[in-house]
Amino acid sequence: MDEWALGPAAFTQPVFAAAALACALAAARLPGGWHSGARRARLLLAGGGAVDTGPPTGARILGQLARLRARVPAEWWALAAGLLLAVLGTSVLPVVAGAAGVPVLRRTRQARAARRAREGRVDAVIALCGALAGEVRAGRQPGQALLCAARDSGGFGDAQAAVLAAARFGGDVPGALAAAAREPGAEGLRGLAACWRVAVDQGAGLAAGLDRLEGALRADRDQRADLRAQLAGARATALMLAALPALGLLLGTAMGAGPLHVLLHTGAGMGCLAVGGALEGVGLWWALGIVRRAEAA
Repeated sequence: MDEWALGPAAFTQPVFAAAALACALAAARLPGGWHSGARRARLLLAGGGAVDTGPPTGARILGQLARLRARVPAEWWALAAGLLLAVLGTSVLPVVAGAAGVPVLRRTRQARAARRAREGRVDAVIALCGALAGEVRAGRQPGQALLCAARDSGGFGDAQAAVLAAARFGGDVPGALAAAAREPGAEGLRGLAACWRVAVDQGAGLAAGLDRLEGALRADRDQRADLRAQLAGARATALMLAALPALGLLLGTAMGAGPLHVLLHTGAGMGCLAVGGALEGVGLWWALGIVRRAEAA
């Protein structure tokens, strides 16, 4: 049969089929797949306005990376970096270095968490002194005032049950406070125990002593915070100088010099890597040690 005898439909139907296939593929490549493309088309045809496509792709990727970083402990990123350098440099040495850095970074993270807990306990003790002074001024007895202040502000940590039991049943409250003061950050409870002993044994004003204690603790906390803010620049400088060798490696790789091959596959490069790594570690430990001693002083 002659193909012209079929009429124009024999040629328009394949064209329409190809156009429909192209539209389906384009919709499938949209973010969210075919259903997202169909939804956008319906919204555009129905309202004729702009369609909220959600956050950009880069923002979504950054958000997913931030959530992944929050879930994965910081020390395991050292091992991931070691694996990446091992793949790029075709050597097992970066994996060994990354594995060795895992316990160091874990101790650093735990020390940072302990410092935050200590600072939070200091704030809780200051709030406890203020709340207890307010309850005493309101006319409550010291034991009842301590129970109310501890319920509102806390500050006793793991020893809260012992302190509250001593306050409720007439026990040795100063002794329980002194025991609770052994926790890091709760040293101000020793002053509270002294105020309590003086007020109960000698009849002195408990509220006035608590006010002075709260002022002293608050001044000490503010002084430590100010010193930490002044030392933040020195700590940041030390960390920035420690990161300069890694920046040099990145620049050398970008320039095509192949620094990873030299450091990981030649004798001289491995020697330089060992000596440089040792000096880097000693310098960082020395600089951060100065900052820690300044904070402790």
